[in-house]
Amino acid sequence: MRERDRVLSSLKTEAQRLTYTARTWVALLARFGYATKGAVYMIIGLLAALAAFNRGGRTTDSQGAFQEILSQPYGQFLLGTVAIGLVGYTVWCCVQAIQDTEHRGSSAKGIIIRLGYGVVGFIHASLALSAVQLIMGVRTSYKGEESSKEWTAVLLAQPFGQWLVGIVGVGVLIAAIMQFYQAYTGDFRQELKRSEMSDSTELWAMQIGRIGLIARGIVFAVIGIFVLLAATHANPNEARGLRGALRVLEQQPLGPWVLGLIALGLMAYGIYMLVLACYRRIGV
Repeated sequence: MRERDRVLSSLKTEAQRLTYTARTWVALLARFGYATKGAVYMIIGLLAALAAFNRGGRTTDSQGAFQEILSQPYGQFLLGTVAIGLVGYTVWCCVQAIQDTEHRGSSAKGIIIRLGYGVVGFIHASLALSAVQLIMGVRTSYKGEESSKEWTAVLLAQPFGQWLVGIVGVGVLIAAIMQFYQAYTGDFRQELKRSEMSDSTELWAMQIGRIGLIARGIVFAVIGIFVLLAATHANPNEARGLRGALRVLEQQPLGPWVLGLIALGLMAYGIYMLVLACYRRIGV
C-alpha cells in the first residue's frame, strides 16, 4: 500500500512538473510572439512613413517586411528569429482558442471569438511558413497584392460566392470596429499586468495602444470596404490587402500626410505589441 502511494505521489509530482514546464514554454512563446509581431508592424510602419515623406520607403505588408529583413546583414538569422516568433504566436492563439484562456465561454459569441483566435493563428502560421521559404530560397506563391485578388476570385467562383466574399468583408469591418471600440473604451488595458507597471508606464502604454488600434482599425476598414465592393460587383480586382489599403490612403487628398499618420500609428501598434510582450497576462 505504501509503495503504491509512493508511486502515485511520484507520478502526480512529475505530472505537475511537466504541466508547469509546458505553461512556462507557452508563456515564453506567447511573449516572443508578441515581440515579433510588434517588430514586423514597426517595419511596415517605418517603410510606409519613409514612403510618405519621400525618404526611399514603400508601402508594403508582412511579406514585404520579411524581404526587407532578409536583405539586412545576418538577414537569414534575423528572419529565422521572426519565423520562430510567429510560430510562438501561432501556438498562443491555438491555446487561446482551445483552453479559453480569455474566458470567452461556450456561448455563440464566445465560440465565434475563440474561432477567431484560431483563424489568427492560422494566418500567422502561414506567415511563418513564408518566412522559412524565403530563408531557404524557395520561390513562394506570394504575389503581393495579387494574392488578395486571387483568394477573392476563388471564393467568387464558389456557389453563393458573392455572399462568401461579402461575409469576409463584413468580418473584416467588424474587426475594424472592434479596434475602434477598444481604443475608445480602453478595455485592452485589462490584458495588462498593471500591478507591475508604474503609473507613467501604464499611461504611456494606454496612449500608444489607442493610437495603434485606431490606425490598425482604419486600415482594416479600408480593406473591408474594398472586399465588400469586390463582392457587390463580383470583381476580384477590387479587393485589397494591407499594402493596397495603404496605397488607397496615399491616393487621398493630402495623401502623404494621411499615409504618414497611419504609418506612425502602425509603428505605435508595433510598440504596443512590445508592451504586451512584457506585461501581457498569459493565463495558461
